[in-house]
Amino acid sequence: MNELYKATAMQCLRDESAAVLDQLSSVDEHFCCAVDLILSCKGKVIVTGVGKSGHIGAKIAATLSSTGTPAFFVNPLDVYHGDLGVMTPDDVVLALSNSGQTDELLRFIPMVLHMHVPIIGMSGNAESLLAKYSTVHVLVKVCKEADPNNLAPTSSTTATLAMGDALALTLMQARGFKPADFAQFHPGGELGKRLLTTAADVMRADNLPIIPQVMHLGDAIIHVSKGKLGLGVALNEEDESVAGLITDGDIRRAMQRWQAAFFNHTVSDIMTREPKCVGPDTKIADIQKIMNKHKIHTVLVVDEKRRLLGVVDHYACFV
Repeated sequence: MNELYKATAMQCLRDESAAVLDQLSSVDEHFCCAVDLILSCKGKVIVTGVGKSGHIGAKIAATLSSTGTPAFFVNPLDVYHGDLGVMTPDDVVLALSNSGQTDELLRFIPMVLHMHVPIIGMSGNAESLLAKYSTVHVLVKVCKEADPNNLAPTSSTTATLAMGDALALTLMQARGFKPADFAQFHPGGELGKRLLTTAADVMRADNLPIIPQVMHLGDAIIHVSKGKLGLGVALNEEDESVAGLITDGDIRRAMQRWQAAFFNHTVSDIMTREPKCVGPDTKIADIQKIMNKHKIHTVLVVDEKRRLLGVVDHYACFV
């Protein structure tokens, strides 16, 4: 029985993957016209559809909104009970229907045309009424559903969702939408944290393990251990700017190298004289890149005169 389960699932994935790839030919002049129509829109994109197309439409609307194109979903059935009031002549309607002949959707179309709102139709039938009355029609046609009975909307909804993503990401690229812009629409998620949170927000600023450059390594071990950051920061006496950094790894390597002579050496003998430093306004996302690039676990936060303000460790950035 397990083999039957696996075979059915894998066939479904093959069919839906093929259905998505079949849409490459639909990225044509009609698709480009749809992009231009939305870019020139002064209002918002109103996405609509019935049944499974409605569920797909809601997701497309959410993707558009989060990538710089104001959009929301409206169920055509709700239009007859007051929701038509949200639509203005500055808007664009994106109407979804696999057949292009969905009755509930088609009864909504005359209202849209009466308000002179342009329609982007997305269906699998270029000869449908939806295609006929659309300002621009984007063809999303599949050979068959992944359902063995060729009944349940599966390949068609997957292909429509993919085309909606293609439309949203093309618009995002055209608008020059950046990661920081994306973060503003996702302030509560992990992405928002990384792109909006700064070093000053997460750095440790109290009881920093500051050690003199002339301190012997035997004493430095105690200070590094007490600091609970696995490091010690050496400062220049004249201006208190950062002179260097030692880590517990540096200490271990020095002990292996010098053995008994280890205790005769000082912090200045092993410290990294150009540790990675950032300003307090540096975004966490940028600090993560620094850590990954240089394979380090800590950066120092300094002011414009390179005076120590705090320490940001790997845990603060990635948890």
